[in-house]
Amino acid sequence: MTHLVEEFLVHVRHERGQAAHTQRTYAAMLGRFSGWAETQGIGGVRDVTFGHLMGFLEAERNRAVTGPGLGKAKPGAPRRTLSSASLYLQVSALRAFFRFCSEEGFVKVDPTENLSLPKRWKQLPKSLTREEVERLLLPPVEATPAALCDHAVLELAYASGLRLAELRGLRLEQLHLESGFISVIGKGDKERVVPVGKLAQAALHRYLASGRPALITSKSPSFVFLTRRGTGFAHVSLWLRIKQCVARSGIKRNVTPHMLRHSFATHLMENGADLRVIQELLGHTSISTTEVYTHVAGARLREVHDRHHPRAREESGTGGAVGSEPRKE
Repeated sequence: MTHLVEEFLVHVRHERGQAAHTQRTYAAMLGRFSGWAETQGIGGVRDVTFGHLMGFLEAERNRAVTGPGLGKAKPGAPRRTLSSASLYLQVSALRAFFRFCSEEGFVKVDPTENLSLPKRWKQLPKSLTREEVERLLLPPVEATPAALCDHAVLELAYASGLRLAELRGLRLEQLHLESGFISVIGKGDKERVVPVGKLAQAALHRYLASGRPALITSKSPSFVFLTRRGTGFAHVSLWLRIKQCVARSGIKRNVTPHMLRHSFATHLMENGADLRVIQELLGHTSISTTEVYTHVAGARLREVHDRHHPRAREESGTGGAVGSEPRKE
């Protein structure tokens, strides 16, 4: 089974063009399934039944979850278990894997054929307030190379709505700061052009002039953002660096790096940006993915309605339009 999982991951990356992050997610989840199957004495993929899959998913649902950013559980607090979103991804990985096995002839019957995806509730994206953004993006007091790097990462993440993987993988040749934009390689190796605001441009120029040269070694790659050792950032290391910046800024609530991307989209929507434009900037394939941000427009639309609609204001309650003469009987 392990060998087939490796073949499937190659297929996902090179034939289906899925992002490296998707490949890593599938690898982790299918790795867990392979390990569980071994403990159950399941010889290979041909031996896997629907009942086995249900048993594995039940074990996953009850598994205690640990990881970076979760912190230590408080005494007496309920044990953290797998979220419905993670279970959804686990089912999705199993279905994709066994569909591949079926198409390639490794199994006669796909055991996931009747395995439905769990209900996935859409959660409204959490974003930072304007005040929190201003606090987080204050220039560093000490202009060390690492501090300049952190500041440039934060400015660019908020100014252009980049994913964490896109920030990590950004290369020098993708910067076109003189023209005010960058080219980004997103999910599925799809390229898009994203504008960069003046403040983010300034932070990048400062880092490239005074910060990055001090971080470079003879073996440094051409990534824009480098660690103190002159290497590219791993996913977890950049994630933790951003979390440390949040803590230093004095923001008390739990802020994830992806919230900067949510803040980018939410603040654009609040200021009247077109949904299709936001979709293009975020690199969403489907407009339905971007529509989750429309929840922020409610207050703004109500304000516009109250200001401009003739019957929205209190003085229009006499029966006539605002400014019109009362109707004579």
